[in-house]
Formats: sequence, C-alpha cells, structure tokens
Amino acid sequence: MHRVRSILLGLGTVLALGVAAQAAAPSTKLIDSNGHKIAFHVTPGHLPVIVLDAGGGNDSSYWNSLAPVLASQTGSEIITYDRAGFGQSDEVKGPWDVHSATADLANGLKALGVTRKIILVSHSLAGEIATYLTGEHPDWFVGAVMVDANVPQFYTNEEIARAQALYKPILAKAKQMPQSQSARQLVQLSESFEETSRAFHKATWPRSVPVVVIVSAQTPFESPTDANAWRAAHKQFAAAASNRQYITAEKSSHDVAHDRPDVIIKAVTDMISRAR
Repeated sequence: MHRVRSILLGLGTVLALGVAAQAAAPSTKLIDSNGHKIAFHVTPGHLPVIVLDAGGGNDSSYWNSLAPVLASQTGSEIITYDRAGFGQSDEVKGPWDVHSATADLANGLKALGVTRKIILVSHSLAGEIATYLTGEHPDWFVGAVMVDANVPQFYTNEEIARAQALYKPILAKAKQMPQSQSARQLVQLSESFEETSRAFHKATWPRSVPVVVIVSAQTPFESPTDANAWRAAHKQFAAAASNRQYITAEKSSHDVAHDRPDVIIKAVTDMISRAR
C-alpha cells in the first residue's frame, strides 16, 4: 500500500529549510547501469559518505534543501541520484523492478569509488532498495537512516490485499492521466506490486548495519488501521536488533525531510559520531 501511496505524496511541493548553509555545488555524473544511464550528483567532502535516496515519485531534487545543510554541518561527501525514469536518468520500460533499482544504485556507487563508510538515508519507497542493498553489501555501510521508509514487516497478506482494493480506482484514473514521470511510475509500481511486496515481506536487514528508524507522527495513511499497522511494523523492525533505534518525528507528515529536517540531521550526525 505504502509503495503506491508514496507516489501520490511525492507530487507535493518541496519546501525550503530556511537555514543558510555554504557547501560546494554538486557535480553530475551519468553512469551506465545495465544499458541505461543513471544521474548521480556529488557534493565533495570526506568520509563517511552520506547517500540520500528519495521516495517514490521524487528525483534527487527532493533533497535540495537538506543536502547542503548536511554537507555544511558534517563536511561529508553527499551523493544524491535520480532513479530510472526521473530527473536526468534514462527511463526503463516495463513494471518496476526493485532489484534493477538496487543494482542502479550499487553500480553508481561502485563507479564513483564509494564502497565503504557510507551512511544511507532512505525515504519511503527507497526503504526497499536500502534493505536489498545493505543485504548485498553490508560491509559498505556504517549505518542507515530509514525516513518513514518501507520495511518488510509491513507487507503482510492483509495489507497487500487492502492496498490492492484501495488503489484499484486510483490506478485506473492514473492510466488515463497525461503520462508524467510520477503517473508512469505509479502504473509501473502497480504492475509489480503484489509480487514485489510478497518477496519484500521475506527480506531481512543485515544485523551488522546499524539503523535509525524515523516514523512520522501522522504516518502516510489516513486510515487508523493502516497507520497503526505502519507504526507497529516499524517498531517490530527496530526491535529486531540492539543496534536499531526507533524515533517518532513529532509534528511531521510523511514529508519528514521538509517538516522535521532536524530529526534527520540529528540521526545522521549521531551516527557519524558513533562511526568514528
């Protein structure tokens, strides 16, 4: 359910942080990944490297207000990127494939020479990519921050069925909409939703990678049933290992990066302190 919901929420406006920060302008590199180009935007700095992965329906510009603040406060190298079909990256036809998306990020980081001391910050849909990527390369990461992100525990048979019923009319309308990037991805996600969700429900986060789990006070859902299931799933995820921390972003919608950027900044800076 949340995978589809994140696309709809991703159509919102990016708000300014209101914080002045001085940081070098990022450079853009187009990197080949299995026959298509993915755009990576790199702000120079030192280790650990902070990689920001936006939610569904968003490209790297989602982080435009937060990235320079993180660069200024931490001095770390900052990497954002555009998933396939967004920003400056090539589009990939067919249903959305989380493993292809994971490979795109992995291939980009390898091409940039970034395969150690990474802090991965993942919002919404990007939690699925984070789960598979840390599972494949746990030695790359000193930690991760999951920002109202998808976690395996949420995708039970009941939630999958509820999502399919709830979003069936929305998807029907989306197919009739002008084919914007977000509308196309919404349709692509729907085509692989059940299969991808059932597989993701079985995925596990590597115990060696610490993670801060940030959940918005509102959650992404209007339904109390779904909102409570969302909170419960994240608490279960956080309780699975001693190196995980659960935090509620008070007074925040799903758009935590703009409603409560301070919560994300603190989670990242605390993680950097522990990693040194």
